[in-house]
Amino acid sequence: MSIRTEPTGEDPTTVLPTPRTSPDAIVGDAEGPESAAYGERAWEEKPPAERLTAWLTSLVRNREYGHLAELRRPRVRTNSHIRAGWFNPEEREIYEQVAFLFAIYHRGVSRPSYGFGSLGDATRRIGGGVGRGPDDPGAARLIDRIVASRRIPWRHLQHAVARLRACDQAPPSWAELADDLTRWNDRKARVAYRWAVDFHTPARRTGTASKNDHTAATSKKGTTK
Repeated sequence: MSIRTEPTGEDPTTVLPTPRTSPDAIVGDAEGPESAAYGERAWEEKPPAERLTAWLTSLVRNREYGHLAELRRPRVRTNSHIRAGWFNPEEREIYEQVAFLFAIYHRGVSRPSYGFGSLGDATRRIGGGVGRGPDDPGAARLIDRIVASRRIPWRHLQHAVARLRACDQAPPSWAELADDLTRWNDRKARVAYRWAVDFHTPARRTGTASKNDHTAATSKKGTTK
């Protein structure tokens, strides 16, 4: 399977501006200033996690492989990391790390996957011929380590995303993941507990959901970097 990175031709020393309209919105001059203002308001009214996801998926769709490559460098604060954090300045670290996980999953991919379900749902999709989720010893150990962590288990989350990519399975909803991680230490939210329940909940239908079931399919052909 391939996942993608892309050169942009932009000056890497230039800090990218905060997007004010949806990356997918096309507002032409013929539509006039009122239409442009409406598009801007609609974009600003979206929850931060949805705007982050819209921007990240636009990088894949528009072949911005350079920015995706930057996001895969977690120990280096790049302009792309800074831009990801702008979507929620109060939770900058979490948004930057979710962008990193997104970029890891989409290495060499030419079409974006929005993902679906919680991290627990997604981990349930990990596995192979022997079984998936609770029936896969590796997936069971992984979810146990994730939900047992008091701090956000970034290393284990990266492992989960890498396993999903290797199994050709859809990732978790990136927007939901960002929201869950901002509430990781909220006892009322019980994020870790909910992930564990989602992981162990019996499947509602037969068969295994693949990337193409609920998301834009990720192409197996793409440029890697």
